[in-house]
Amino acid sequence: MPKATPLPKILRKRSRLHGYGVFAMEPINKNKRIIDYAGELITNKQSESREDRYLKKGCIWVFRVNRNWSRDAHVGGNDARFINHSCTPNCWIDVVGKTKTIWIRASKFIAKGEELVYDYNTEGDKVIPCLCRPGCKTKL
Repeated sequence: MPKATPLPKILRKRSRLHGYGVFAMEPINKNKRIIDYAGELITNKQSESREDRYLKKGCIWVFRVNRNWSRDAHVGGNDARFINHSCTPNCWIDVVGKTKTIWIRASKFIAKGEELVYDYNTEGDKVIPCLCRPGCKTKL
């Protein structure tokens, strides 16, 4: 059986972007798996009421996996749910179809201390303003 590659060390702490964020505690090379976006696997139909409830709190914790499935990181989630959105991300999403596992991966070299961010590519009401940079017009 192949030996599992250790994941990079990361830390959840207060963020300039929004509430909490996740930061690299060591340098992370491009394409490296960082953390899986854990949470309860639910149908997209089940996710609708939960998404509405979380949006009222200003949070996006439901991750759409595909046309049928979502992961609710508020239930059984991990620190990946605190990775903030950015229009200029340093991470990308890799969904493993068979298991519906969502991996957050580095899209470029990430320095120690840098905040991890990815583009949420949200659909829907677009009510939460993006705070990735001053004057950003994007809404999530």
